[in-house]
Amino acid sequence: MEIENQTIVSEFLLLGFSEEPEQQPILFGLFLIMYLVSVVGNLSIILAIGSDSYLHSPMYFFVANLSFADICFISTTVPKMLANIWTQSQRISYEGCLTQMHFFMTFGALDDFLLGVMAYDRYIAICQPLHYATVMKSGICVLLLAVCWILTSSAAFLHTFLMAGLTFCAENSIPHFFCDLTPLLSLSCSNTSTNQLMLYIVGSMVLTAPLILIVISYVCIISAILRIPSNSGRWKAFSTCGSHLTVVSLFYGAAIGVYLCPLSSRSAGKDRIAAVLYTVVTPMLNPFIYSLRNRDMKGALGKLLLSKKALSY
Repeated sequence: MEIENQTIVSEFLLLGFSEEPEQQPILFGLFLIMYLVSVVGNLSIILAIGSDSYLHSPMYFFVANLSFADICFISTTVPKMLANIWTQSQRISYEGCLTQMHFFMTFGALDDFLLGVMAYDRYIAICQPLHYATVMKSGICVLLLAVCWILTSSAAFLHTFLMAGLTFCAENSIPHFFCDLTPLLSLSCSNTSTNQLMLYIVGSMVLTAPLILIVISYVCIISAILRIPSNSGRWKAFSTCGSHLTVVSLFYGAAIGVYLCPLSSRSAGKDRIAAVLYTVVTPMLNPFIYSLRNRDMKGALGKLLLSKKALSY
């Protein structure tokens, strides 16, 4: 009986947001629009930066990589959810679930680290402008990006490896719209103490290390801005950081609430809402927050659109 009750599941059921049939078309249309806006917006940013030599600078290098990470990040979760709604199926294979979880953690953590690196870039630009070209030269930028990839991929692989060693019994319904780490842990009939310990240790490092870098950078930035004599100069310097702080607050507020709070103190509904904020809403808003308010980026996007119109004629 014990062996029979611990039959390894071959698939999971993603319950999503609602099982009511009349709500499915609304959810499908809403998430499809947000997904398309996110992909088109971030892809436009990448193409604009790549096509305009004036934007080939460290700041825009990281903006382009953030846009790429956002496209991958949102593409790990939303397309599968849309496919399930369209086919009226909640199924995802065991292998597909672990794969989705792995890439979700990889690109989510990459977003996190890139936000930290971008804060460091702003710190050098505002606090040490004379050394900016030397400190943030192309080789250093590529090295920072490579370190981000290595750290995030390693953390995701560790969690995936530990998850693959767990046993899942008869219960296979995930009260979420994608395969996330914490809902999967709650379904396992194995001892998950090691997994939960690594979740708090690695999760704390992945979330807090970039956050500490961001806080230290902005303390120095604000201190430098306050020393600028003119109001216009202070506003110009701070305007380059306000958008970044907005996204950091939204991303970290939701992520910390999901991954660092004890499992017993959370509800599935709140987890889903928080997950939508940093998996769907943040990638969708990033092109607008980071780039469309920037005069140089607006000019590059305008040139890109004009060149496409010229080619169409």
